[in-house]
Amino acid sequence: MFSPAAHAGRHRALRLPNSRCLQEPVHMGKTSSVTARLLAACLLLPAAVQAADGVYVVKQAEGLPTVSVGGTVIPYKEVTLAAQLPGRVKYLAGIEGDSFDRGDTLVALDDSELRAKRQGLIAQIATADAKLRNAGVQYSRELYAPRSRTSPGGMAIPNLFDQFFTRPMEDFVGDRNQGAELSADLYASGTQIQEARNAIMALQAELRALDSKLRDARSVAPFDGVIVKKFVEVGDTVQPGQPLMNYADVEYLQVEVDVPARLRPGLREGTMLRAELDVPAHGGSTTEGTGLPVRVAQIFPMADPQRHTVKVKFDLPQGVSEPGMYAKVLVPDFSAPARVNPVIPRSSIRFNGSLPGVYVLDEEGKPELRLIRVGEPRPDGMVTVLSGLRPGERILENPGAGITSSWSRGEHGGR
Repeated sequence: MFSPAAHAGRHRALRLPNSRCLQEPVHMGKTSSVTARLLAACLLLPAAVQAADGVYVVKQAEGLPTVSVGGTVIPYKEVTLAAQLPGRVKYLAGIEGDSFDRGDTLVALDDSELRAKRQGLIAQIATADAKLRNAGVQYSRELYAPRSRTSPGGMAIPNLFDQFFTRPMEDFVGDRNQGAELSADLYASGTQIQEARNAIMALQAELRALDSKLRDARSVAPFDGVIVKKFVEVGDTVQPGQPLMNYADVEYLQVEVDVPARLRPGLREGTMLRAELDVPAHGGSTTEGTGLPVRVAQIFPMADPQRHTVKVKFDLPQGVSEPGMYAKVLVPDFSAPARVNPVIPRSSIRFNGSLPGVYVLDEEGKPELRLIRVGEPRPDGMVTVLSGLRPGERILENPGAGITSSWSRGEHGGR
């Protein structure tokens, strides 16, 4: 017979895992064969019970295989502001990362020479306007007091003789025609008016061209965004075409991917797919294993003739990444036959160096380490297994840190 204390110790040993069974003292009497058998049974408990949170039966899942295609996170809109005329940089709005609204001045060149030319053109326009007014006055005078009727000169009797006898006689014999002279004088005055108008129009055109150069001396923000990179500093001398800065809208981001041409039939604008980010924004947790939704925003109409790829842009949710980051998009492969692969929880995989493996329970319930080849992660936290497992096998769902494969009774007894 054994004491009540030994009876309580026996039940405690049956309820605890084997690892604790070795640590808990078993209170026995002097000798008891029943207690000895209980202790032996405790030592023979399967190792899967010692460190496992649960046992998972490997399942299989059917579906189209997906191909992981790498790409780069890019801004929704990005422009490179370049110099349109030679000059010296006299103003920069800020540095990389500074935000600006649409219409704000980002870069300004020295335009003192252009403004001096503009003042000279305004003076020339004023002179041409004065000539136009004078030509109009001369035309009016010719219309109401034509020069063809004025006497050639002289005073008193000679002047009267010319007006009453000489001019009428010339008109009578055909040596002179006052109407033709009046018409010619009016046409000459009208020509002077047209020339003055044309001069004003030419000067106004030069003024507009100069004003456009003055506008080109300032680079303004075409939309709300931030400075991504600047290439010049205040005081630098630039030439036409030289880049000044990169400006982008980083509120909305996209993933630009070169998709193999064979995957193009499975993509349509507006289709929702899954993507994984290498480094998420603001130090958040990675999306590996779960992914995030992306939408097909644009499919380029022509493939690259050398690489045989099609450029595709995917819309990202706001605030999940930053421009320049690496991303992977899982694109379905409709050209490949559907495959049946086992799926297991991601928590069941343990890495020995760089080799993934799982603990498979044998017929006696003992764990055995088996190396596997993993495929793409699934959105539900599962991982596809390409080789190494069969559906129906039992594995440890979450192996503990001290789990080892094929623990034996002799190893327990040694401890």
